[in-house]
Amino acid sequence: MSNLPAGAQVVGRLATVLRTVSASMPQGITTSEAARAAGLARPTVHRLLSALATEGFCDHDRKTGKWLLGPELYLMGAVAAERYDISELAREHVTALAEATGESAFLSARRSDETVCLLRQDGAFPIRSFVLYEGRRFPLGVASAGMAILAFLPEESMKRYLASAQLEAEYGSAHSAKELRKKIAETRKAGYSINPGLIVEGSWGMGAAVFDSSGQPAWALSLTGIHTRFEQDRREELGQLLLHHAHELSTKLAARTSGARM
Repeated sequence: MSNLPAGAQVVGRLATVLRTVSASMPQGITTSEAARAAGLARPTVHRLLSALATEGFCDHDRKTGKWLLGPELYLMGAVAAERYDISELAREHVTALAEATGESAFLSARRSDETVCLLRQDGAFPIRSFVLYEGRRFPLGVASAGMAILAFLPEESMKRYLASAQLEAEYGSAHSAKELRKKIAETRKAGYSINPGLIVEGSWGMGAAVFDSSGQPAWALSLTGIHTRFEQDRREELGQLLLHHAHELSTKLAARTSGARM
């Protein structure tokens, strides 16, 4: 960010702070917590949050000292949803996955070099994993949704990301560029990704990419649960179910886009 013009640096920092607040919802986040998460100085973050609050992009709860997303973002989001939100189309597929498997099912969307969870539906199995929840963000290549999307990016985009991503310090050696390349190859071969407890021990996940009308992996459907529910003999069944629903949703999105152009 230091190589950007001054104005662009400010925009970048504002975006980073907003994403940090978003990831803390609905509980909110203190200034000090936001500064640590964003990797910025506390006074800088306080100034940025105060400016965002003045414009309605953030709210400050004076009782708890926590910052939350503000009403202006809700209004903008409602307008943007007409173009970008696929939640209503995806909801039936997320629900069907949860009902058919008993696991927790999700829809995640790609946002630049991250995925953000948009929908969660828990299945009937009583023991659940809470690694992923609505609003949670992960870098591409981390968690099953991010791996499913990364694996099917255009080759040059994937290579550029791997050359710049620094995931090992936070997520462990299984997320080195070398290990991610192996996971990408495995995901491409199977069609779906597998996260064998790499974020939280014992919590497994599987994901399948959902493609936009131009053929780009823009979303992912995924399942998570405890490792005993993801034994070898069941993974193929779960993978095929994920691929079926991902294909159905991709087809619906293509039809919606085609209809909107007519």
